[in-house]
Amino acid sequence: MMFPSIVYAMAPPQGGAQGGQGNPIMAFLPLIIIFAIFYFLLIRPQQKKQKEHRKFLESLKKGDEVITSGGIIGRISGLTENIVTLEVAPKVNIRVARSQIAGRPTAETK
Repeated sequence: MMFPSIVYAMAPPQGGAQGGQGNPIMAFLPLIIIFAIFYFLLIRPQQKKQKEHRKFLESLKKGDEVITSGGIIGRISGLTENIVTLEVAPKVNIRVARSQIAGRPTAETK
């Protein structure tokens, strides 16, 4: 099992010249490093992606072709602040929440 070896590796040395007193910053250094890694690899890119999606939703206009998070592809025939009306077939309109618009359809989904 790997976890006990990590605990022993992170534990300050007992005895010796320091008498068991270590620098408290050094004790938290691994946690600080892990948080920095998570921030730059997970949190920051996700925030950037959310910002781009918010801009996309604000820029929607009538006539754009979009795909919903449920996989429905349609052309926007009406817009309000929170509701998008999609024409999925001739004379067949559905209303979906604006937040459920996932993006523009790609060549693979058409």
